[in-house]
Amino acid sequence: MAEQKNVQEQDLNQILKIRREKLSELQANGQDPFQITKFDVTDHSACIKENFEEMEGRTVTIAGRMMFKRVMGKASFCNVQDLKGSIQSYVARDSVGEEVYKAFKKMDIGDIVGITGEVFKTKTGEISIHASAVTLLSKSLQTLPEKFHGLTNTDLRYRQRYVDLIMNPEVKDTFIKRSQIIREIRNFLDGQGFMEVETPMLVANAGGAAARPFTTHFNALDEDVNLRISLELYLKRLIVGGMERVYEIGRVFRNEGTDTRHNPEFTLMELYQAFTDYHGMMDLTENLYRTVAEKVCGTAVITYGDVTIDLSKPFERITMVDAVKKYAGIDFNEIKTDEEAKALADKHHIEYEARHKKGDILSMLFEEFVEEHLVQPTFVMDHPVEISPLTKKKPENPDYTERFELFIIGREMANAYSELNDPLDQRERFEAQEALKAAGDEEANSIDEDFLNALMIGMPPTGGIGFGIDRMVMLLTDSPAIRDVLLFPTMKSIGGTDASKKSAAPEKSVAAEAEKAPEKIDFSNVKIEPLFEEMVDFETFSKSDFRVVKVKACEAVPKSKKLLKFVLDDGTDAERVILSGIHEYYEPEELVGKTCIAITNLPPRPMMGIDSCGMLISAVHEVDGKEGLNLLMVDDRIPAGAKLY
Repeated sequence: MAEQKNVQEQDLNQILKIRREKLSELQANGQDPFQITKFDVTDHSACIKENFEEMEGRTVTIAGRMMFKRVMGKASFCNVQDLKGSIQSYVARDSVGEEVYKAFKKMDIGDIVGITGEVFKTKTGEISIHASAVTLLSKSLQTLPEKFHGLTNTDLRYRQRYVDLIMNPEVKDTFIKRSQIIREIRNFLDGQGFMEVETPMLVANAGGAAARPFTTHFNALDEDVNLRISLELYLKRLIVGGMERVYEIGRVFRNEGTDTRHNPEFTLMELYQAFTDYHGMMDLTENLYRTVAEKVCGTAVITYGDVTIDLSKPFERITMVDAVKKYAGIDFNEIKTDEEAKALADKHHIEYEARHKKGDILSMLFEEFVEEHLVQPTFVMDHPVEISPLTKKKPENPDYTERFELFIIGREMANAYSELNDPLDQRERFEAQEALKAAGDEEANSIDEDFLNALMIGMPPTGGIGFGIDRMVMLLTDSPAIRDVLLFPTMKSIGGTDASKKSAAPEKSVAAEAEKAPEKIDFSNVKIEPLFEEMVDFETFSKSDFRVVKVKACEAVPKSKKLLKFVLDDGTDAERVILSGIHEYYEPEELVGKTCIAITNLPPRPMMGIDSCGMLISAVHEVDGKEGLNLLMVDDRIPAGAKLY
């Protein structure tokens, strides 16, 4: 196997060397393609094919990447891919001239070419261009993936999106549709009298959402600043200023993990409308989703995976309390105190912290038992005040607020309020958030004195909403993961944080690496897990079934900052699922394919609504007062299911 890999690498190196030599020959002959600055294109492939009856016999000029070439003596065929698709070109020596044809035969798959010629249809019925001129516009010095399999490695697709777009036409279609979706959102809101505005990305106080911000330093002012986590507080300032309907579509940044629905930087749209409430926001949201789907997809009844989503019908509206009662059989109206709520959480195996109150527990029950059932469009209304610091309380029941979230396919798609405009109430809410921050909640808001001053001047009754644009694109393009709708998703650097140093360092031979002295590790601070140190004797420990497992898949657990969900091959026919709280130390994609050790004979333990069947083994140690953790990984040659003694 290793010998075959070496042969493949040698072949590839030879191919790349030949491409460099071809470029050098072109440059030596005064035909350097990189000196070309302009090429006039008259048509695209799809337009030619769609309008063949009008285009037949017409001379056109196209440009794109050569994806296929078949040389047959005095005449050849090639396929050129452009923005709209691809089209075949017939290149004959007698039509382009002997020198051009000779140059054409030396061109490679991946080269950027321009072709001028007459539109015709071959004997087999394929619409083509009979070339009269072929121009090399850019020389490709790297090979593309093998055409029949394309680029299928998910990690590589996200890291090299430019290759992904070349090899996978459906990926390009997704991003063309994403652009259409954003354009139709703007058209809809412009038609409703909204004004698009821009607000700061670098802010002293990152508020408006429950999230940890990214922090950077402003050298000119010698001040630390945050990247915004929402658009809310500045847009509300504009409502105070008399701009009655405003919206912004922009990037926001949240210092959190990645999974199929979350990326640290994402596109958010927020809009605010004076003199309406959250019911007005529901009507606007329903009309917006329906209109955009009809414009972009051609219908308001769409398919996501194997589920049909009907956006044409009125969206269901249900309170959070009623949703928990409907899907979990729990009547939260009977819960009167924080203690009763925590007892209920204990009964249903819901993890919480000492600082959490009754409203927090209701939210946790909703996340655990309800969200997955909300497949068709559903407005979940009237959230508890504890989790809604910027929202008006319901006059008839101040424990709850005039807030809703839109759920489709079990995912939150939008979040809206009747905006809090009482500056005294807002200050109390901010102070409560400050207390949470002091108690260790890194996502709590801080007091924003300038925003409070704006409210003191006076803000009219206002409805506001935030839409996750990326999730909307996922829904309307049938994309399973947020990375599929982000051109350049956040990825962990190859080689870790020292990648730049490694790339700058001179390459070392394999022999030199092998002779390097082994790293000295200080084990003096290694701690024994109290569970084993104090509670488990050798007889009990010896009954644990330690097995080698292979990581088939790994992803972050939704709503959890710590847990990763592993799908493992444990040597049996069934896949084993284990949850492990190691997200602080590892990103999911770097663990796929690894070989680890797990205890496999533990009873299933429910965690975040998922049964964890076993425990992955990690090594924990302390350095400078901070805990460090390393997942125990072993040689990949050890087969899954191997037992440890």
